[in-house]
Amino acid sequence: MIYYLKGKVTYKDDKSLILENQGIGFKIFCSNKALENFKIGEEFKIYTFLYLREEKVELYGFSNPEELELFKTINGISGIGPKTALDLSSFGSLENLKKKMEEEEFHRGIKGIGKKKMQKILLELTGKIKEISKRERTEQDEALDALVSLGFSRKMAETVLRRLPKEIKDSEERIKAALKMLGKEPR
Repeated sequence: MIYYLKGKVTYKDDKSLILENQGIGFKIFCSNKALENFKIGEEFKIYTFLYLREEKVELYGFSNPEELELFKTINGISGIGPKTALDLSSFGSLENLKKKMEEEEFHRGIKGIGKKKMQKILLELTGKIKEISKRERTEQDEALDALVSLGFSRKMAETVLRRLPKEIKDSEERIKAALKMLGKEPR
């Protein structure tokens, strides 16, 4: 609903900040890592998640869209609330989080996570990582197949696709970008 807010940070404590935008102060809960990046008196764009339940409405904020997506994934795991998901999302990616969680004493550092809950989260994260990498591989294969069908060698197509920026994930966009790199304009 509210993807991001842009404004000036007017207040900050150890769990949240107030972001003023056109005379309205939004209270946004952030991870400790994110709070370190936001300085009082400076203007920022904060990516947000609106948590809406019968008894409360809260905004959760993130430094970048990747942390927001990680939060949504973790928050979708049953038994995990938004505060715990917020703490876990500060690791930046599913892979980083999984790696950190595999360390023996990790669960002691996160409030609300015992050893059993951590094992459940790890199991679900492993599935999510496989699902995401499978989806990325499929899109990579689609782009590769399209370039080969256009007459480019498999080796050349693979080389060009590897050089594309990681941000370009959509197959169609990957094909267009690869064609531009190969000196051809899409029809």
